[in-house]
Amino acid sequence: MTRIDVGSVLRDSAKLPYADLVTRPTGAAVRRCIELELAGLEDGEIAMLDFSKIGMIDYSCADEVVAKLLLAHKHGETQTGYVVFHGITDAHLEAIEDVLNHHALALVVHFADGAARLVGTVSDEDRGTWEHVRASGPSSVEDVAKAEGADAAVMAERLHALHRRRLLRYDGSSFSAPNVAHR
Repeated sequence: MTRIDVGSVLRDSAKLPYADLVTRPTGAAVRRCIELELAGLEDGEIAMLDFSKIGMIDYSCADEVVAKLLLAHKHGETQTGYVVFHGITDAHLEAIEDVLNHHALALVVHFADGAARLVGTVSDEDRGTWEHVRASGPSSVEDVAKAEGADAAVMAERLHALHRRRLLRYDGSSFSAPNVAHR
């Protein structure tokens, strides 16, 4: 797992004495540094973007650091690893959720209190399936279909769609939520 301390990236890239992600140029500078670190991810590897030292995020920085980063990941401009956001607080959520919804994106968030959930644009069915896999651990299509009382073919498509969006991992036989060890 690769851990990227977004607070350190902010201080190093923007040479700012504070820990707030504000202004589009600041967000673009931070995103470019993060993209360089993500470029080396191997298939299946998890990168944890740690926001625990970030005070606030304005909408323009959320768009630059979160949405544009995920859009590049989605369009194959970066490697095929997984990006998990850690240390997100309520102070960060409004701007992040707004840009995710604007771009129809979603991400896995591990909050400062350790709780994990999907944030952004996800159907209720996809969210429920993701929650089931997160709570159950590695699960086959058949296991999830049976637990949710759904057709296996429908469930296979839903699980693979979540995998294509990099919200679930797939090892060839089972799906799991991308988890990070808290450091």
